[in-house]
Amino acid sequence: MTRKTLFITGASTGIGAATARAAVASDWNVGLMARSTDKVAALAEEFGGAALALPGDVTDLATQEQALLALQEAFGSVDAAFANAGMGANAPGTEAGDPKEWADLVQLNIMGLLYTAKAALPYLRQSTGHMVLTGSIAGRRHVKGSIYGATKWFVHGFAGNLAEEMADWSGRCTVIAPGMVDTPFFDAPKPEKLQPEDVAEAVMLALNAHPRNAVREVVLMPTQ
Repeated sequence: MTRKTLFITGASTGIGAATARAAVASDWNVGLMARSTDKVAALAEEFGGAALALPGDVTDLATQEQALLALQEAFGSVDAAFANAGMGANAPGTEAGDPKEWADLVQLNIMGLLYTAKAALPYLRQSTGHMVLTGSIAGRRHVKGSIYGATKWFVHGFAGNLAEEMADWSGRCTVIAPGMVDTPFFDAPKPEKLQPEDVAEAVMLALNAHPRNAVREVVLMPTQ
């Protein structure tokens, strides 16, 4: 059986790294993209011949296009892409918010994700592949003054639109919407919340579903 290949952004830590480990354990190859050259190189070394390190900035479309081309050349196809890179906001609310931080949020959480979709779709069309997007429970409910949450509302809306677009050629699109996850996203550990492995499990649930089953959205909430 030919191994499938998954492209992951934000792959160096947290949800991205956990998903890479889960994918390799499920006999997928992985392409690991993040800005941290050292971290993606170390992760790729952990997986041996099943991984390709693709250091780069997801807010640059040409960099993502080059990464996906390299991934296809290395493994023969790109069967799925996980637009996972994202950031939060430090300054709360609108009145006290930092417009520079807003611009960075939009550039990474929205434009970076759009660039992943645009760069990956030609390969996914060839493989009748699957697009996965990291949303958030903050993109499913209103959170007082949250600009970050507003970017995730975009992700959820776009995911539905993209799913309809990809359905024209039997492609699939899934948005993963976790509640609070214990990742480097937060300054202090939160061991009672969801773990990156929980989100990775949800990603693999969608990817490994039968081709007749388009899992459009998976919502995860910590029990505490």
